[in-house]
Amino acid sequence: MSSDILALAFPPIDQTADTVGAISTMPHNLDAEQALLGCLMFDNGAYERLYDGLQGRHFYEPFHAKLFGIIEDNIRVGHLADPLVLVDKFKNDQAFQDLGGIRYLADLVDRAPPAANASDYARIIYDLALRRDLIRLGGEIAKAAIDEQNARDQIEAAEARLYDMAEKGTSSTGFKTFGEAVSGALEHAEEAFHRDGGLSGISTGLIDMDKKIGGLHKSDLIILAGRPSMGKTALATNIAMNVAKKYRMEMQPDGERKTVDGGVVAFYSLEMSADQLATRLLADASGVSGDRLRKGEIDASEFARLKDAAMDIASFPLYIDDTGGISLAKLTARARRLKRTAGLDCLIVDYLQLVTLGETGATMNRVQEVSTITMGLKSLAKELQIPVIALSQLSRQVESRDDKRPMLSDLRESGSIEQDADMVMFVYRESYYLGRSEPKEGTPEHLTWQEEMDRTRGTAEVILAKQRHGPIGTVRLAFDENVTRFGNLAPERYNDFREIQE
Repeated sequence: MSSDILALAFPPIDQTADTVGAISTMPHNLDAEQALLGCLMFDNGAYERLYDGLQGRHFYEPFHAKLFGIIEDNIRVGHLADPLVLVDKFKNDQAFQDLGGIRYLADLVDRAPPAANASDYARIIYDLALRRDLIRLGGEIAKAAIDEQNARDQIEAAEARLYDMAEKGTSSTGFKTFGEAVSGALEHAEEAFHRDGGLSGISTGLIDMDKKIGGLHKSDLIILAGRPSMGKTALATNIAMNVAKKYRMEMQPDGERKTVDGGVVAFYSLEMSADQLATRLLADASGVSGDRLRKGEIDASEFARLKDAAMDIASFPLYIDDTGGISLAKLTARARRLKRTAGLDCLIVDYLQLVTLGETGATMNRVQEVSTITMGLKSLAKELQIPVIALSQLSRQVESRDDKRPMLSDLRESGSIEQDADMVMFVYRESYYLGRSEPKEGTPEHLTWQEEMDRTRGTAEVILAKQRHGPIGTVRLAFDENVTRFGNLAPERYNDFREIQE
């Protein structure tokens, strides 16, 4: 290939870097903006039919953006929004005077098309605003590709901003007014008020746990930790099943799906294969012992129950990814993709210490690596507006204490995990430790041991060691070892526990 052809095929970088600068005019449609504003001032009722995502910042002309915001404010509080009322808002606005003052507003109303077309104009304005943002983002990505070294980090950052743009109509949220923040808080309170049980978050299906934490909250990072064999994965799968089987959604006027109960769940099983996890789910749903299921020691009636349970589970919006040692970048990319295609309301990672950072983590020590992972999961929870439950291992120092109930300091690489988490829960089963310390049969100690075993068998504790939104404490649950299922503890057993603790 000659040098001339090469020069044409691959122009110098400085000729292509400034993507935005190469465009003479950013995409816009002033006629559509004027038509929409005229519709709204002529018939304030047209505002109710607009696309909810449209905001003042989507207008190309700065004065139009300001005018739309004031029209919107007036209509929302029940005030009239016509030229005579609005003119007082722009007395000292030079841009308003340059455009013609009250005459400009009157012309917009005089030339206003039928109000029925308002939503179409809104869509055009919104789409053009997204195209302008895409052009800006493309220029920033091109510049970063030239200046930066790590391409994987750039891809992940670009993907996050593209997702944000697709979901919220902007590549960056920036500052919010306190009014916007209060509005969001009121929406959550209203949802809790109207939802059965008064939960502000997604129900775990475990009554006592829901009472303590108020359900699983959007944008929260929840750490579920415990020593091996305590039942961390079992509790996580139980919650996943309870959330997925209650899933119910409604289509919104703009074509978006809104989850009204339960949720779509993604389960990253980094330790167990999808088949192993499915076996646990089948045992839970059918009531057939997981051990007997693996060994094939089941009869015809149990097999029929398994088939029925499998058909039920197949209809639940529960997605499993069993990629071993998945990187944080891939995990977040797949979660964003699922959110866009099928929806996503809850994400579970089993478990935290098996997530990697790929090449990025090669120069980090383990504490730094885990810190980056927990920050990444917290950012993902905020970005997708979903609760993220990350399972975590505990250090062996638990085993050296007489009281083996876990504490925050028992978390491996505890500093970063404890700091980034909104909630930290520990699973603890006293019967597990008692069963491994059986005294000699026939001795007084054995009788005492037997009484303790009877008291603790079939039960578990979930110790809430940290919670940003409420009090800490302990939730007691029923636990069936045969099918590895957590459930609500019968009231009389719960009272027995409380009396013993007191």
